Amino acid sequence: MSNEPIEVRRPQRWDEPFDERPLSDRDVDWILGHAPFSSIDESDFSSSATLRDILRNDTRIVRCLAGDIVYRTGDYGTSAFFVLTGQVRVVLDRGDESMTEKISGSVLHSRRGFISSLSQLWKNSRSPERRDLGTDPQASKVRSKGLFVQDVPAVLNEHETTTVGAGNLFGELSALGRTPRTTTIFADNQCELLEVRWQGLRDLSRRSKSLNKTVDDLYRKDALDEQLQSTPIFANVDPAGQKRLVKETIFANYGNREWAATYKALAEKGAAQRLKKEPIIAEEGHYPNGLILIRSGFARVSKQFGNGHRTLSYLGKGQMFGLEEIYHNWRSADPLPYRFTLRTVGYVDVLLVPTRVIEEVVLPNLPEDLIPDPPVGDVRDGGHLVSDLGSQNHTQHLEQLVEARFINGTATMMIDLERCTRCDDCVRACAATHDGNPRFIRHGAQVGKFMIANACMHCVDPVCMIGCPTGAIHRAVGGQVAINDSTCIGCKTCATNCPYDNIRMVEIRDQSGALIRDQETQAPIQKATKCDLCIDQQGGPACQNACPHDALTRVDMRQTQNLLELLER
Repeated sequence: MSNEPIEVRRPQRWDEPFDERPLSDRDVDWILGHAPFSSIDESDFSSSATLRDILRNDTRIVRCLAGDIVYRTGDYGTSAFFVLTGQVRVVLDRGDESMTEKISGSVLHSRRGFISSLSQLWKNSRSPERRDLGTDPQASKVRSKGLFVQDVPAVLNEHETTTVGAGNLFGELSALGRTPRTTTIFADNQCELLEVRWQGLRDLSRRSKSLNKTVDDLYRKDALDEQLQSTPIFANVDPAGQKRLVKETIFANYGNREWAATYKALAEKGAAQRLKKEPIIAEEGHYPNGLILIRSGFARVSKQFGNGHRTLSYLGKGQMFGLEEIYHNWRSADPLPYRFTLRTVGYVDVLLVPTRVIEEVVLPNLPEDLIPDPPVGDVRDGGHLVSDLGSQNHTQHLEQLVEARFINGTATMMIDLERCTRCDDCVRACAATHDGNPRFIRHGAQVGKFMIANACMHCVDPVCMIGCPTGAIHRAVGGQVAINDSTCIGCKTCATNCPYDNIRMVEIRDQSGALIRDQETQAPIQKATKCDLCIDQQGGPACQNACPHDALTRVDMRQTQNLLELLER
């Protein structure tokens, strides 16, 4: 057996272009003839990633007819769009639930009445996953491939809209922050759009000063001011101070946006290797150069312990890091560095407000009830953190939850194994509520004495929603991630994307129990199913209500203190 090293080509970013094939030189020339690309200086780009390279590999041309939906409210996506020709129409009725139902592929969920809920006990079919195609006009059109869309122009005649014309950009905030689309956009006439994946938009913004200013100004105008004003410590800042905050805040992102594809592999590695894969946002012992606000994603707070680091807590959207040190240094002549390290878990977007701006604009007006407690544990003298979060058990539990990314859940099913008698009442209750099939599996990872069951966690960052072609998987009004059975075409995209294996594909049956088959291929038609938190039931989750021993509970993992108290129960 030869011990000679094998030489292989290192994978390159553009091995997989955004489109099925890279754009041709003719396509690129055509794009460069349209605004805003016609005004971009190609010399601003490096030879290893020219403007033409980015356009050829990170974009695709989307041609739409009047009425075609570009994206829907609530969709998750990682791309933005430039209008090259024609125009698109933006629906302004953001709060209109009926509009969302009609054109997004989602569905409005109403609570069943008491009699309707009770009648499920004797009305359920003996065959699981039964569908009554005769009473559902959408379900009667079910196919294994294709897209069922309502008559969009007729729907939108009832709603206020505006247009976006050639040369303009839209969708950039959701693309860069991986946040849900906040409106529905459709083609107003025959138009041509350039869809740019986030990596390409990032590179275009970095290299082109004009484009970077456009993207930066859009965010500062439309989102940053609103986000800062909604943060309590900025509530008392005067208008001049607000303008300065908006102007001087720095945007940054860390990690890999496609975290779902790699997190399982990282979880199998040792702690030291995992930490190396978590980019440092702020490091223990360094000068606090700014207040860090988490815009999206999660970050791990840790402290050096021996030769490694111990996890103390994690931060999510809307939380901040560094205020205690900045306030202490503002009041004291003895400066204190960051006491902890802040690391990226998967991917995180942050806002950095420079320390001098915090000291001059925010701290003089900080309400008394928001003044942070004096820092405990000084890294200069080797002091240790004294905190409710610092115990050995807490650290171990938090590290398990962070590394498996269960912290993403807003309604994670946790089962106390010391109370659970394995009676399966929870499973039977779920099946009785959902077409004869339970929407979860009673097994999963164990954290302390708790099992994290295989049930949809209704994530903060639900990557299952990315790529659904019909919008069937969506956010309900209450925040639950639900599936519209009528518009689900069984493509398996959501089940493949879910990093926790909490979505299952099931074969559906008619009233007599016979499999429903595709009329073209004769293959059994499948639908995606998952826990929906019993969104249509008066009493909420049937599994939790049915547990006779109070062993099963739904936990919002963002409530760190409540979570830790439960783990120590």
